[in-house]
Amino acid sequence: MVIADFIVQGAQMLLVLVLAPLLTGFIRKVKARLQLRRGPSIFQPYRDLLRLCRKEVVMAENASWLFRVIPYIVLSATWVAASLVPTFATGLMFSWTADLIAIVALLGSARFFLALAGMDVGTAFGGIGASRESMIAMLAEPAMIMIVFVLALVAGSTQLSSVADFVLNTHVGLRVSLGLAMIALMMVTIAENARIPIDNPATHLELTMVHEAMVLEYSGRHLAVIELASSLKLLLYISLIACVFVPWGLASSGEGAAAYLLGGATYAAKLVVAGFVLAVFETSFAKMRVFRVSGFLGAALMLGLLGTLLLFVSRSI
Repeated sequence: MVIADFIVQGAQMLLVLVLAPLLTGFIRKVKARLQLRRGPSIFQPYRDLLRLCRKEVVMAENASWLFRVIPYIVLSATWVAASLVPTFATGLMFSWTADLIAIVALLGSARFFLALAGMDVGTAFGGIGASRESMIAMLAEPAMIMIVFVLALVAGSTQLSSVADFVLNTHVGLRVSLGLAMIALMMVTIAENARIPIDNPATHLELTMVHEAMVLEYSGRHLAVIELASSLKLLLYISLIACVFVPWGLASSGEGAAAYLLGGATYAAKLVVAGFVLAVFETSFAKMRVFRVSGFLGAALMLGLLGTLLLFVSRSI
């Protein structure tokens, strides 16, 4: 049984690493189709990663040893966080560590080191990107904590497998607080992953760059690692929404290979739907100006706070 649990947990870790670039490629392909373009193949992100790994690394003169190490720290923290979110099954070997607060802490650590890398080389672009990323994080993290409060009050736990089991087995039904938390988490997902309308991952305009400004000095295998970490982060947030708010299809621990295969197929279907919705959303909206980001994330914070207050009020009646 221990060996089987180890294999399933390893499959979970490998699955998120392999699927992350594919999700990015799928979203780019759908966006291109919606804009009446052929677009690149959905496998193009894999080719880009291989191409970057073959290129020579060019370092800035002022870059320290920290600049070289940070891409691997960011990828490690993001991969561990993504591996903790149940994708096709709950109750995995390391599910006891799959706590929402731990995941928020891991992502916060990765963001801190990435901002540090932006400032390490001492360029204007790096400093601008780091300051803007810190501003977004300052607004997004309180909203994320409010979402965690809502889930903890509803399910009585911040452990993801427990939250998914609670939603699956207790007939939660439609709850306004959960709906508000889901909308808030979607808004935080857009902001944290540098997606339109907060940021445009395909732009290099001086006045609008946020994430790209921080990683502008990276090249070669370092840039490949950063790009893979970005794809993993997007996959993590979509998996988190699917696990908490749409947990149907998740296999339970020890259910057998058929249940795990069904869980994997269901998870793939959820990723396709989420990627299509995100592509349609990004095609429908333009990027907003930087000073309006606070209003966007302030709305997410208010939705999370309102969901928490509604739970307190409903319990006190």
